[in-house]
Amino acid sequence: MRTQTREKEQQNLGYCLFQNFLPDRTQKTEKICPCKLYCRSKITRMRLRFFLLSVISIVLLCSQAKAASLESWHFDPTQNQLDLTTDCGVQPRAFLINNPTRLVIDLPGTHLDNNTIHQSLGTLVRAIRVGQMDSKTSRLVIELAPGYTISPQNVIFRGDSSSHWVVKLSSIERVAIESPQVLSPNTTLEEQKIPVQISNDSTFAGIVSLGKEMSQLSSQVKTLMARYNFLSPGMFFLDLDTGNYLDIYGEKVFSAASTIKYPILIALFQDVDAGKVKLNDTLVLRRDLKAEAQGSGDLQFKPVGTRLSVLETATKMITISDNTATNMIIDRLGGKAKLNQRFRSWGLQNTTIRHLLGDFKGTNTTSAKDLVRLSVLIANNKLLSNTSHSKVMEIMHRVENKSLLQAGLGKDAVFAHKTGTLGVLLADAGIIELPAGRRYLAGIFVKRPFDDLRAKAFISQVSRLVYSYLLAQPSVTRLP
Repeated sequence: MRTQTREKEQQNLGYCLFQNFLPDRTQKTEKICPCKLYCRSKITRMRLRFFLLSVISIVLLCSQAKAASLESWHFDPTQNQLDLTTDCGVQPRAFLINNPTRLVIDLPGTHLDNNTIHQSLGTLVRAIRVGQMDSKTSRLVIELAPGYTISPQNVIFRGDSSSHWVVKLSSIERVAIESPQVLSPNTTLEEQKIPVQISNDSTFAGIVSLGKEMSQLSSQVKTLMARYNFLSPGMFFLDLDTGNYLDIYGEKVFSAASTIKYPILIALFQDVDAGKVKLNDTLVLRRDLKAEAQGSGDLQFKPVGTRLSVLETATKMITISDNTATNMIIDRLGGKAKLNQRFRSWGLQNTTIRHLLGDFKGTNTTSAKDLVRLSVLIANNKLLSNTSHSKVMEIMHRVENKSLLQAGLGKDAVFAHKTGTLGVLLADAGIIELPAGRRYLAGIFVKRPFDDLRAKAFISQVSRLVYSYLLAQPSVTRLP
């Protein structure tokens, strides 16, 4: 009876997920009287005032601190690779446990919005479980199939920033199936853990060595955010010359709106380079691809059967943000699922198409950092040929909406970008070239009260702060 009760308690506490790694529920919190510090002796009025001001300052600082959120995770069984993102910086901890072999990843200061998730996989990796270890820690457990193991040296754990981590199981080995491990009464939890080293080398998108956060600029932007506290922004700016960056909830997942058309455009030109699509190929407007709504572009008014070239359709998709044109391109590229696979292969873990355009409910998603990752790959010629790169930049230079990031740039700046607009969201992302040739990458999303125009003013002011800051920086040798 006692054993059955114990088993029931373990199940209720998520025992199947964490297997003996439960929080210590025997600890008690000591209650301390807040008056104790000054009730012991009489203090002066000046000291009391100073004490109260200090307490208020601490409360204000603590109220601004928020736990990170586990935004997304994805395991690719073909590469035995896990990608995980949080909406702000964390420092993971990882260790291996044997019999069966499990890689345990803890994300301190992180909460999971969903309930415990269990994903069964296959041959080498049996399953992945994700859940909340305690109120301050999310935990991921990668369990290998019976008869397989891996050494700590073959677990490659690195981050391309403090909020995006890649875990590669480089060599999973076959071993004889052993009997379940029997631990002696003196074996402690710590003795079972085999630590896994986490690389401190941050190479954003695998290309740009991250420098340091632009703290002065960050302070200016956060002051601006305080004035617009009814908005919920996420942004990431990266100076390609230095690797220095501004990251404020850059990994936070937002509705993509029309910024989803940026990666779709790149996928199209990849297929052009591969010979799968020609720019003069003809696309035919079908009824099921029409997006008939205000702000969806002019193709919605064309009759079914209208014929356009691929280039003309793609240009409308970007420059006037035509939703029908976008659906025609998605269809030509094989549909949503194939595009989502492409996005994953580029390292865009938060970017997903779930619905054809117009996606007015905001089910398609991305993040500021994902779009900057894409810009890094484009700016460094990693995805497109020189010819396609030039064509993409020429199209994106012609975006007609210039009221967001563009509004904060100097007249001599050159901006290739894509905007996004929903009633509850504004967004913009792209590549900016300053007059002297310095380049930086931008991505910003702002959740707003419905149709609130102050979000537009906020984005343009952030853009002006970043532009002015980088314009004043001394020239340096460009990083590879």
